Amino acid sequence: MSGSMAQAFAHNFLGHSPRWYKASIVGFLILNALVLWTVGPVAAGWLLVLEFIFTLAMALKCYPLMPGGLLLIEALLLKMTTPQALYDELIHNFPVILLLMFMVAGIYFMKDLLLFLFSRLLLGVRSKALLALMFCFLSAFLSAFLDALTVTAVIISAAVGFYSVYHRVASGNDPRQDSEFSDDQHLPKLHHDDLDQFRAFLRSLLMHGAVGTALGGVCTLVGEPQNLLIGHEMGWHFAEFFLKVAPVSLPVLAAGLVTCVLLEKLRWFGYGTLLPDNVRAVLANYAAEDNAERTSRQRAALLVQGAAALILIAGLAFHIAEVGLIGLMVIVLITAFTGITDEHRIGNAFKDAMPFTALLVVFFAVVAVIHDQQLFTPLIQWVLALPADQQPGMLFIANGLLSAISDNVFVATIYITEVKQAFISGHMSREHFETLAIAINTGTNLPSVATPNGQAAFLFLLTSAIAPLIRLSYGRMVWMAVPYTVVMGVLGWYAVSFWL
Repeated sequence: MSGSMAQAFAHNFLGHSPRWYKASIVGFLILNALVLWTVGPVAAGWLLVLEFIFTLAMALKCYPLMPGGLLLIEALLLKMTTPQALYDELIHNFPVILLLMFMVAGIYFMKDLLLFLFSRLLLGVRSKALLALMFCFLSAFLSAFLDALTVTAVIISAAVGFYSVYHRVASGNDPRQDSEFSDDQHLPKLHHDDLDQFRAFLRSLLMHGAVGTALGGVCTLVGEPQNLLIGHEMGWHFAEFFLKVAPVSLPVLAAGLVTCVLLEKLRWFGYGTLLPDNVRAVLANYAAEDNAERTSRQRAALLVQGAAALILIAGLAFHIAEVGLIGLMVIVLITAFTGITDEHRIGNAFKDAMPFTALLVVFFAVVAVIHDQQLFTPLIQWVLALPADQQPGMLFIANGLLSAISDNVFVATIYITEVKQAFISGHMSREHFETLAIAINTGTNLPSVATPNGQAAFLFLLTSAIAPLIRLSYGRMVWMAVPYTVVMGVLGWYAVSFWL
C-alpha cells in the first residue's frame, strides 16, 4: 500500500512532466538548502536565479509557475527574502499586473473584429509578398496598442479556422459541422499536396505575424509587459515612451518589414510558399456564405468593437488613466453594448492572462531575492565601469542573450531595477539613465525573437492548437526566426550604440 501511495505521489508531482525534469526540481530544492548552509546566501541566490531560468527555458515540459513557485516558497522559508519584500515589489509594479488582468481580457472581446480583418486580408490580397508584409505590419500596428499575446491568439484562431474549413471540405464533410480535422486518414490522396502546401503557407504567415508583434511591441508603453514596467520606473507616459524609443524601434521596424518582403521573394528559410488555388476557392466560398448569413446584431457588434478600439487608442495616447483601467473600460463598453451579460462568458476572457499574471508574481519574488542578496550589483557595477558610450551596447547584448533563453519580462525587471538603484545612488546623469533604460527595453524585445523561450507570443504559437496541424516544431521555428534575429539584433545594437 505504501509503495503504491509513493508511486501515486511521484506520478502526481508536476503531472505529465518527464521523470528527469521532476528529479531536477527535487534536486534543486535539496541543493539550495545545502548551498545556503555550507557556502552562503549569495551562492544560493545565484543558484536559485539559474534554476528559475531553467524552468523558463523548459516551459514546454512544464508551465514555469509550479516549479518556479516551489523554488520561491523554499527561498521564503530559507529567509533569502521576506513576504514583505515580495509584497513591496508587487505594489511597486502594480500597473503591470493591472495591464495583464484587464487589457488582455479587454482585447478578448475584440476578437471578432480582428478575425474579420485578418480574414479579409488573407482572401483579398493575391500577392504573397504583399500579404506577408500586410500581415507583419498589421500585427505590429495592433501589438503597439494592444497586447502581443492577444494579437497572436487572433492570428492563430484565424489560421485554425482556415485550416479546419479546407480540411473538412477536402475530407467530404460539412465545414460548418464539428468534425475531426487533425487526422489526414480520410483525406483523398489528390488533396495531400495541396494540404502540405497550405501548411507551409500558413507557417510562413504565422511566423511573419509573430515577428510583427515583436516589431510593434517594442515601440509603445503597452506593446509588451516589460515596456510598461520600464516606463513606470522612468515616469514616461504613452507618447513620451514612443518618442524616447523611436530612434531604435522605428529603424528596426522598417528593416523588419523589408526582411519580410525579401524572405518571401527569395524563398529562403522556409518562406515563399503560395496559397494553392483549390484552397483559395474553398475558403472564398465559405467566406461568401458567412457574409451572407451575418445578422444585423453581429454587424452592430463589429461596429461597437471598432468604436471601442478607437477609444482604446485615444485613451492610451492621451493617458486618461492607468493602462489597466483603460482595459477595464473597454471590457465594460463592449460587453454592455453587445449584450454579453453572462458571468461565465465574461470569465472566459480572463483565462488567457491569469496564468501569466500569477507567473509574474513569481518573477517579482525572484527579483526580491536578487535585491536582498544584491546578486546583480557586481555585474551592474562592471557595466557602469565601462566608458559611458559602451554601456548601452553592452546592456543591449547582455539583455538580448539572456532574453533569448529566459523570459524578457523577468530580464527587464532585474536590469531596470538595478540600473535605477545606480541612478538613485548618483552614479549617472538622468540623460544617461534614460539611454540605458532604452537599451534594456529594446534589448529584451528585439534579439529575444531568436527562440520561443524569449518571446511570449512565440511560445504561445508553439504551444497552440495550430502548431501540430501545420507541422511547426521548436527547431523549425528557430530556423525561420534566424534572418529576423540577425537583422533586428544587429541593427538594434547599432542604433542603441550610435543613434541614441
